[in-house]
Amino acid sequence: MKVPLLDLQAQFQQIRSDVLAAIEEVCNEQSFILGRRVEAFETAVAGYLGCRYAVGVASGSDALLLSLMAAGVKPGDEVITVPFTFFSTAGGISRLCAVPAFADVRADTFTMDPEQIERTMTSRTKAIIPVHLFGQCADMEPIMELAERRGIRVIEDACQSIGASRYGRNAGTFGYSGCFSFFPSKNLGGVGDGGLIVTDDGDLRDLLLALRVHGSRSDYHHDHIGLNSRLDALEAAVLRVKLPHLDGWNAKRARNAATYNRLLTEAGLLDHVALPVTDPGNVHVFNQYTLRVQRRDELMAYLKEREIGHKVYYPVPLHLQECYHPLGYSKGDLPVSEHLAQEVLSLPVYPELTSAQMESVVGRISEFYNGR
Repeated sequence: MKVPLLDLQAQFQQIRSDVLAAIEEVCNEQSFILGRRVEAFETAVAGYLGCRYAVGVASGSDALLLSLMAAGVKPGDEVITVPFTFFSTAGGISRLCAVPAFADVRADTFTMDPEQIERTMTSRTKAIIPVHLFGQCADMEPIMELAERRGIRVIEDACQSIGASRYGRNAGTFGYSGCFSFFPSKNLGGVGDGGLIVTDDGDLRDLLLALRVHGSRSDYHHDHIGLNSRLDALEAAVLRVKLPHLDGWNAKRARNAATYNRLLTEAGLLDHVALPVTDPGNVHVFNQYTLRVQRRDELMAYLKEREIGHKVYYPVPLHLQECYHPLGYSKGDLPVSEHLAQEVLSLPVYPELTSAQMESVVGRISEFYNGR
């Protein structure tokens, strides 16, 4: 059975009429930039997450960049983040001519290891960006305690984890700001790029509203140097249709993850694969279902030949990327991230995945390890 890594068509067909009606309404009005639809979506997301404010922007990458700008990060400042994440987490730091300082991750949850943060700090540390990776929150309590003690801003990269929570508190609502992405593959995906920043700080919200339109609070008067980074009304309209479905979709992803766990265990594969670990207190929304596997590259070739979707997130940790060679990191400096990059493999986990499809995925993995 052919199983794609992601099937956006399956989701679209469930809500097709509502999505097309929302798009048609925007097109009929010909009002595409900001406006009431963006405001309505911002209000809805703030209510969903339990925070005071949300500011729609052009992408998750811009959400991180604008949050760093608003936090006053300047050239030469250091911002601590993790090397096992998508590039934009560090890229925004570098765009401001600041310096990414990498702290290693935990081997079980793949999220920032709080014990590694303090040893990474220097007098130039301006902010910390923990990443809520693959759909679950980082260990935020010690991170926040350390940041508050040191007077350092925490900017949450929650781009993969909308709807995730930790001890009842939603991802993105712990720190100075929380950043989200609506790239189509996300749990709440748009029809293109889109992003959002949440905060409880009214002054930060006002600053972000200006920064997303070139630093302007009124036409052609600029208090700051900002960006052109606005969430389109078309995106907001579609996302507003999808938002009420998010909890249900997330629950299906979690059920699919539990099914995989059961099937892999029953197949006797735990000597070859390590199941995802959910930290106590976390509600995991499984943007990715990511295993640690033996003989990964051979397994990938086997799955590709049998049309089983899979992908590696992420094959090269950021501290070893070519563009970051000037930072002076070497192999062995961040061993957990480096080891994960050699072992991780993500399997299809989208909400519409069927039991038969999951059985087929696990069946092919079992064939590979237990005899072809």
